[in-house]
Amino acid sequence: MKKKASYVPPGALKDPIVFIAFGFGSGLLPKAPGTFGTVVAIPIFLLMGSLEPLMYFSIVVILALIGIWLCDSAAKQLGVHDHPGIVWDEIVGFLITMGVGGMSVASIVTGFLLFRVFDIVKPWPIDQIDKKVNGGLGIMMDDVLAGIYAAFCLAGFGQLGWII
Repeated sequence: MKKKASYVPPGALKDPIVFIAFGFGSGLLPKAPGTFGTVVAIPIFLLMGSLEPLMYFSIVVILALIGIWLCDSAAKQLGVHDHPGIVWDEIVGFLITMGVGGMSVASIVTGFLLFRVFDIVKPWPIDQIDKKVNGGLGIMMDDVLAGIYAAFCLAGFGQLGWII
């Protein structure tokens, strides 16, 4: 019997790996788990946002590297590659986006929207990575790239004075 892509075995969230990969449970929401996973990233950003850029990006790189292992482990445990409930990748992608943004509500909302658009639309080469790279690296890389694309746009909007 083939597992449904959104199936979560009873008790799976008791495993800390799955719990964290599921964005502390936010990935369980039946509609738009990636969006809710990104929402979870906002308070994390608010905690990290005042760090010096080198420290901020060092932590984000560490979270991304952990995410490769974390997402791979959770996907294997669930038996579904890139299970929709795995949202750690969205958390890291949003943190990448916000590394160039400010702490204002306008910056956070704009960064959120930009990241979600790039994550959903998946322009080239994000779409290719999403389709061709397997395992935890594949789960993480499309969102890392979406975060980078969104960061470039957010930085550009800031340079143009459209957001503060």
